[in-house]
Amino acid sequence: MRLHGRCLARVISYEMKCAFCLLALAVAVFPAFGGEYVVFSSGLKLRADRHEQSGDVIRLFYSGGVTEVPSTLVSGFEEEEVVTPVPVAAVTQSAVQPEPVAPAALGPKEMVRAAARRSGLPPEFVESVAQIESGFRPDAISPKGALGVMQLMPGTAKTLGADPHDTAQNIDAGTQLLRELLLKYDGDVVKALAAYNAGEGAVDKYQGMPPYNETRWYVKKVIDAYQKAGGQ
Repeated sequence: MRLHGRCLARVISYEMKCAFCLLALAVAVFPAFGGEYVVFSSGLKLRADRHEQSGDVIRLFYSGGVTEVPSTLVSGFEEEEVVTPVPVAAVTQSAVQPEPVAPAALGPKEMVRAAARRSGLPPEFVESVAQIESGFRPDAISPKGALGVMQLMPGTAKTLGADPHDTAQNIDAGTQLLRELLLKYDGDVVKALAAYNAGEGAVDKYQGMPPYNETRWYVKKVIDAYQKAGGQ
């Protein structure tokens, strides 16, 4: 899943007119999971396990929960390619079975990638947010009181039903919030990132990028980090 390079080049200007910079995110194919891609009118693609439509509302089901979107924002659905795993040769009864090895505990970066996949977002994109927010530090606390890897404010974490001091919950909630913001702003990554930093109220008030130096710097740094990680 990659962001369009021509749009990324324009976001550096940070003008309010950057609303034209509608950056389409398209998820990578994750093997062994049957599902579909929801194609939005903006070009945004998000992976879902399935969908249901009730009137003018479409419910998108995925491992992280359910999201409702207006049907007017969805242009169609694409079936996900399922990669069939190669059969492993059968082990004879006489073979010596090795002792099971306990899986190693995941570090913050690996947890971010796993959360991104569960939410149908590009791992490199969510990694870039975590890198700029906290440098992947679970113990990070901002001057304003934001906590953890994804720098969640206590009130935001409570709304999302997460304990911001718990690294796994912090990362899952922050990733879920990113997904919800992308859906709310119809795939406009600039607005979604600005809302993650400054709040939805500020983005809605200014109908785009708020005139805050911190927020403009933040959006640029995240997109720069995503480009360096391989995003286009």
